[in-house]
Amino acid sequence: MQVLVLSTPEIAAEFQQKFTASHQYTFIQSYDELEKHLPQTEVVFDFLLQDEPVRLSHYAGKEHLTVFCSAVKVQLAVLALSAEKVTCNLIGFNGLPTMINRQYLEVSLLHAHGITRLEEICKELGTEYLVVEDRVGLVTPRIVCMIINEACYTLQEGTATVRDIDLGMKLGTNYPFGPFEWANKLGVRNVYETLQAVYEDTKDERYKICPLLKTKFLKNEAFA
Repeated sequence: MQVLVLSTPEIAAEFQQKFTASHQYTFIQSYDELEKHLPQTEVVFDFLLQDEPVRLSHYAGKEHLTVFCSAVKVQLAVLALSAEKVTCNLIGFNGLPTMINRQYLEVSLLHAHGITRLEEICKELGTEYLVVEDRVGLVTPRIVCMIINEACYTLQEGTATVRDIDLGMKLGTNYPFGPFEWANKLGVRNVYETLQAVYEDTKDERYKICPLLKTKFLKNEAFA
């Protein structure tokens, strides 16, 4: 199977850790390189599309393609509206850093009939998958980003330090990372934009962004 991966180098490295099956993988970093690879490609993993929805037009008229697009900060159905004549099999997935190399590939479907091709591809790639509702934030990113946001309120109030909060979360809940450690690995921008998108979608106060997190985003700073 010919698989094309459009991503940053950091995401490509995590992708390679996850998918070790013997298929032909091609890694590119920009849409400038996309067109020349599409004719021989069967499956695309596009990690950049949610930030540049207009690029979906590259896949118009490509019936032979199955395109997995990272659809965390935008609903897959909304993304599909941004281009006409999208005839490829479009599948959303959780493509945030730290959330790719996991047991299950977290996916959303544009149409129910997409499950057949999803099953075939995941079997060939050697990964299990979980289909979740097509909503902004999917499931895991929504939960993790909300925890990070709550941790920011705790830090802002001076209740505990970054180190204490991280250590308490890892020891108390057996999470792989503390909330601030996870925020840095995800990227503060991704955390902020995911929460912003979920809040706009739900208007739920649980997702209202903590001022401290907003400041870190605006200053392009990590948690130390």
